[in-house]
Amino acid sequence: MTHIGQAIEHLPVTVRVDSVPLEGYLSLPTAATGVVIFAHGSGSSRHSPRNRYVADVLNEAALGTLLIDSLTADEQEVDLQTSQLRFDIPFLANRLVVITHWLREQPQLAGLKVGYFGASTGAGAALVAAAKLPRIVRAVVSRGGRPDLAADALERVEAPTLAIVGGNDPVVLD
Repeated sequence: MTHIGQAIEHLPVTVRVDSVPLEGYLSLPTAATGVVIFAHGSGSSRHSPRNRYVADVLNEAALGTLLIDSLTADEQEVDLQTSQLRFDIPFLANRLVVITHWLREQPQLAGLKVGYFGASTGAGAALVAAAKLPRIVRAVVSRGGRPDLAADALERVEAPTLAIVGGNDPVVLD
């Protein structure tokens, strides 16, 4: 599935959101037609094997990917104890909006279409961010996501949205 002669550049990146450094991996095929920003869910990060697999498949299809942590290591530690940050959808969506603006300011990404891939609670944040950026975000995919956490923002999402839900996941199916 890899395009012939296509190289994929893998770069570690740090994006500052309100002076907080968020770590990520930017993978950019030479013939990229767009870039997908991953919004990780409950307790997940840029190291998630599932999301890295999806990113690899997208890279082979000439889409760039940005796997970036929504929380710092310290915030993740607090969240493991309290679960408070993973459900703070406005907080996570704001970070995603800032990350999206950072991405669009990168010279090598100028003009590329932007999409979101959200998993679990990250899908709620992706949908809220997409509602805030209707002219920028061109598609949203929710994998096992919690679109219900996007509340009122759902009706303002203009981007085509695909929800992937397991048949044995009654909470998300509802």
